[in-house]
Amino acid sequence: MCRSLEHLPITCLERAKELKARFGSFLLKQELNIMGHSQKADKLTLEDRQKWSFHELLAHKDGLCAFTSFLSSEYSEENIAFYLACEDYRNTKSSSKLRVKARKIYEEFICSDAPREVNLDHETRSITLKNMEQPTLSCFSLAQSKIYTLMEKDCYPRFLKSTVYQEFIAQHVG
Repeated sequence: MCRSLEHLPITCLERAKELKARFGSFLLKQELNIMGHSQKADKLTLEDRQKWSFHELLAHKDGLCAFTSFLSSEYSEENIAFYLACEDYRNTKSSSKLRVKARKIYEEFICSDAPREVNLDHETRSITLKNMEQPTLSCFSLAQSKIYTLMEKDCYPRFLKSTVYQEFIAQHVG
């Protein structure tokens, strides 16, 4: 289902609507507050934005939106979708929902024929499958950590050099 880049949504709001439709229950809450950080909608200085760590970028709704758009342009948005699904899973309050959510995440992102399979080594997949026998809030921690590191070390440096990031900086500097 490859699309050309000119068909990508123009605004973050349009992108968020598309992601909500595609990711269903895995997508962020309206407040984009699943990581336990308050979301700042205020404008930051260029210097502040350029000093952002990867973690800070993900904790900011506009930063997350820009990074997600970048991953989409590289056809690798399954990484951020998986990371966010794991964050949502870890914030599950009802233990009765853990098994269902765990199975959904596993089938969507981890099993070998998953529609949006993330790039995990065999050992991590095996450990995660074993964790699925008795799902706990931490059963995806290793896999999530691997994908986070992949995005931080590989995708994030490319994002910082991308036109998506340059446009983001131009639009959001106060």
